[in-house]
Amino acid sequence: MPERAFLVGLDYHVRKGSAAAKLAPGSRTPGAQAARDAVTSVVGGSKASPVPEFTAQESLDELCSLAESAGAEIAGDFLQHRDRPDPATLIGKGKLEEIRGAAASVSAELIIVDQDLSPSQQRNIEDVVHTRVIDRTQLILDIFARHARTREGQLQVELAQLEYLLPRLAGRGREMSQLGGGIGTRGPGETQLETDRRKIYRRIRHVKVQLENVRRIRAQQRQRRESVPVPTVALVGYTNAGKSTLFNALTRAEVLASSQMFATLDPTIRSITLPSRRKALLSDTVGFIRKLPHTLVSAFRATLEEVQRAGLILEISDASNVLSAEQDVQVELVLKELEADKKPRLRIMNKIDLLPAARRDTLRDDAQMIHVSAAKGIGLSTLLDRIDLALEQDPLSRVHLRVPQREGKTLAMLEAGSRIYSRHYKDGLVELEAEAPESLVRRLREWVV
Repeated sequence: MPERAFLVGLDYHVRKGSAAAKLAPGSRTPGAQAARDAVTSVVGGSKASPVPEFTAQESLDELCSLAESAGAEIAGDFLQHRDRPDPATLIGKGKLEEIRGAAASVSAELIIVDQDLSPSQQRNIEDVVHTRVIDRTQLILDIFARHARTREGQLQVELAQLEYLLPRLAGRGREMSQLGGGIGTRGPGETQLETDRRKIYRRIRHVKVQLENVRRIRAQQRQRRESVPVPTVALVGYTNAGKSTLFNALTRAEVLASSQMFATLDPTIRSITLPSRRKALLSDTVGFIRKLPHTLVSAFRATLEEVQRAGLILEISDASNVLSAEQDVQVELVLKELEADKKPRLRIMNKIDLLPAARRDTLRDDAQMIHVSAAKGIGLSTLLDRIDLALEQDPLSRVHLRVPQREGKTLAMLEAGSRIYSRHYKDGLVELEAEAPESLVRRLREWVV
């Protein structure tokens, strides 16, 4: 039976002139606002352009999608408007009484708050509503625990959950020692992990050692890949933007492509052949989201290193989503945190098949943006051409070669690894005009005219 969840969103109307009014509504720290300022020019075009933000209702709608991805049945929701957050409960005791009544009237077993709660705020809310309460971060961690398939993914989620759990031990001993099922309890809870700080610290150290081993193995694999000049292309984007569908369309792989949020956690790398005949490695990565918990960014750093080391980033946006501009801002913030925001990049507007025909006819590709439908296969050949042009590693060059006909191996190598524009046979020689990657040209330099 799905757990019945009641959602609580918050909308702060900050008075002009106050210190809080100088911060973005969705980012209540100067550091977060500085990060938003840094991406204004990238997403908005100029410093004066406002950075798109999620409204409180849009944020609550996204929380609803997250809760459904975690397996919840949405029993109801409540959007609270305040001038400022209440330090003890965020919401205020009077409204909490209303929420308690509303949640009880729909038999909600769980209340999910669309904010990050401090341990004391979480306990104070539970004391009033008499229902289990989790915050946005705990919900996202639960979805990650639900979707992690590989040992690496499970370790990364466990580390993030343990670090989230540590400051929440005080006053929760009895509850934690009798862990049941339900949203927000997957992961370490399934092993009935004891909440003694010393044991949790020991477990965190153990998981970190195992993850360091994973990182070392991944680094060795990457080093072997990089010893051969095959460029890597990383797909990034907001969760549910269609990255895995595009990955499958380009590589003919069978990665799980689902409308659920965070369906892809474990990275997948496949080889693709570009129009120039050179090879590239395409990497599918975990989706980003607004307020992505910092513990998850840290825990998944080994996975996200694929983005940091990529020669080209394909930033996937959902063209059919009215919030795509707001989502692009959040992707930019995470790329900045990963120090990957300066890498060569192509913007891919996906799902154009879901747009009205009249709007679809007005779309035009430009130097930075390409419109595709991964599900329908629209625009993929153009995309591959643009990837070919954008990759700086192992660049292409046009060459004129004269190869003896007896050099069958060399001719086969050219056929397999280059784009041949003309071919003429004369006096036992084959004269070719070809476009080939630098690595191949070096191997054939004795035949280059």
